[in-house]
Amino acid sequence: MLAERRIDNGCFKWSMRASGFTLIEVMVVVVILSILAAMVVPRIMSRPDEARVTRAQQDIRGISAALDLYRLDNFSYPSTDQGLEALVTRPSNLSQEARWKEGGYIDRMPKDPWGNPYSYLQPGTHGEFDLYSFGADGAPGGDGVKTDIGNWNLE
Repeated sequence: MLAERRIDNGCFKWSMRASGFTLIEVMVVVVILSILAAMVVPRIMSRPDEARVTRAQQDIRGISAALDLYRLDNFSYPSTDQGLEALVTRPSNLSQEARWKEGGYIDRMPKDPWGNPYSYLQPGTHGEFDLYSFGADGAPGGDGVKTDIGNWNLE
């Protein structure tokens, strides 16, 4: 750090002075950062779970839209036996009147954010079809991030 010093004849002389932080100053900063981290980290740790739930909801909306397009072209939703793969590859048992879209209705079938396949049931128990993920635990039921996310309970 440059510091100015006045010399008796009225001129200024510039000199270098050693500067730095003392151990106490560094420790105070570390303590302040630790306190801030203790308050912030718990709040952001739940965010990945919320993001996974949101992604599953968006996937279900997208797949539902593809199922609706499939129905428009083929006069009905894919059966449970045909499954969601009917959106990617043409089912072998489609009627002659069906107009299955070349290239499919989606490029590939996504997995849910927890790495499990989405489940599909037609006819569904909640509507014409049920499309759902079992959530973080991969099993029916649960609460919080373990709850089932389906096309019937989207926010």
